[in-house]
Amino acid sequence: MLLKPENGALPIPQAEGEKDGGRDGETQALTASQKEVPSPLLQETPMEDLGARREEGAVDSTITPKGARTLAAKALARRRAYRRLDRTVAELVQFLLVKDKKKSPITRSEMVKYVIGDLKDLFPEIIARAAEHLRYVFGFELKQFGRKHHTYILINKLKALEEEEEDLGGDGPRLGLLIMILGLIYMKGNSARETQVWEMLRRLGVRPSKYHFLFGYPKRLIMEDFVQQRYLNYRQVPHTDPPECEFSWGPRSNLEISKMKVLGFVAKLHKKEPQHWPVQYREALADEADRARAKARAEASMRARARARARASDRAGICPW
Repeated sequence: MLLKPENGALPIPQAEGEKDGGRDGETQALTASQKEVPSPLLQETPMEDLGARREEGAVDSTITPKGARTLAAKALARRRAYRRLDRTVAELVQFLLVKDKKKSPITRSEMVKYVIGDLKDLFPEIIARAAEHLRYVFGFELKQFGRKHHTYILINKLKALEEEEEDLGGDGPRLGLLIMILGLIYMKGNSARETQVWEMLRRLGVRPSKYHFLFGYPKRLIMEDFVQQRYLNYRQVPHTDPPECEFSWGPRSNLEISKMKVLGFVAKLHKKEPQHWPVQYREALADEADRARAKARAEASMRARARARARASDRAGICPW
């Protein structure tokens, strides 16, 4: 069961390290570039980002030292702007969830005043990314019902992965959190360091050891519920100094949750097709084939048992109905 939210005033989030007067350059850097910002699921060690950074850092031999410094400064400004945009999206998600507890409509002006600030020109992108996180992670849909005044409400409606939701007691937010962790593990090669999981949660605006009104204490939920219920495995990584631990899919996840559905979830977050990750896609296809074969064997076994019972009834002269 989820704990009830603590009563208190509505928080006014503020991004870390922001200084008055230092925002215009970041806003311009974000507006000028159309580069897609990755979701928290793949931000830590993506090969695409690594290549992009090499390109940013590469300097043509014909460029003067002053030109090289200018290019480096622009690249640094873009990276800082992307990080700030990520923080703003995470803060807006938490703001909307807190406001929804009062079941009152949420206006665009409130979002701009308390969270978005001078990034208001990027409101469409920020609200779109926040809506994706709300739907796929927390099980809420963000609906606009007053276009004139830009008024929004949240609807508790998790559409994806209906079968697995029942296995978690129909708890949409808990399911969303579990699927996020399973997705991270899958995209990291079927294991993820404990520090990577906690960092992913922080990028979503969820602090592992701090009370969250949807999850309670997230770290306790993961370690005591998901691990003990065998949705996740947790073990120490051999030969690490200082010792490190990692998560992997537990036996219940392997039995109950399709890798193709998790990959589809990741693809939706990144607005790509599952085939964009060929290694994971091939593994998911193999998993689907294994599941289909196991299902066919189970159905054949059931039919064989039914026929055997029918023959036994016929021999005994018993009417099966």
